[in-house]
Amino acid sequence: MNSFRGVFVTGTDTEIGKTLVSAILTKAWNATYWKPLQTGLADEAGDTPTVRTLAELTADRIIAPAYGLQAPLAPLAAANLEGVTINPGRLVLPAVQSPLVVEGAGGLMVPIREDMLMIDLIQQMDLPVVLVARSGLGTINHTLLSLEALRRRGIAVLGVVLSGPENSGNARDIERFGNVRILFSVPHLEEINETAVSEIADRVPPFYVCQQQSSQ
Repeated sequence: MNSFRGVFVTGTDTEIGKTLVSAILTKAWNATYWKPLQTGLADEAGDTPTVRTLAELTADRIIAPAYGLQAPLAPLAAANLEGVTINPGRLVLPAVQSPLVVEGAGGLMVPIREDMLMIDLIQQMDLPVVLVARSGLGTINHTLLSLEALRRRGIAVLGVVLSGPENSGNARDIERFGNVRILFSVPHLEEINETAVSEIADRVPPFYVCQQQSSQ
């Protein structure tokens, strides 16, 4: 990793809270948000407007997806349905003045092209990872497997964010066996709104602190 320009937010599974965590990090660090690969637009507006609302971002701190695809499938499958071939040349980090929060689609092994998985894109972008994981049963196995896959590629891991009801035992074991920091936790929220995001963002370590820790 040549420099710490931001983070890549990925998860141990789909629908795990990556978008909420991305909004929290973007709010906490006054960052710019980018989701390069968005699928499922036939059913919803996508994650970009959600993050823009939750993190209360101005237009200049949002970068539009490189690809917006209709089907709620992995990028490769959704692109195939539309006769689209995803060009890796469009999946290059944009030049921004603020920290950059990049949100992936699904987990590490989600196909983007016939010759590219999400973990390949992470490696190409050369950003440290924030790994979002569930707090409950099964998370230790899923999280440790994901951490192992990242480290086999030489990808730096900034830390893990646990999503869901507090489970101190799982948090302790993930830190111990995964040799990783729990950056913060996101509890079950009755309502996900700007206030909730702002309150959690206030507990996130500042960007410069994470930058120092990442370089150690």
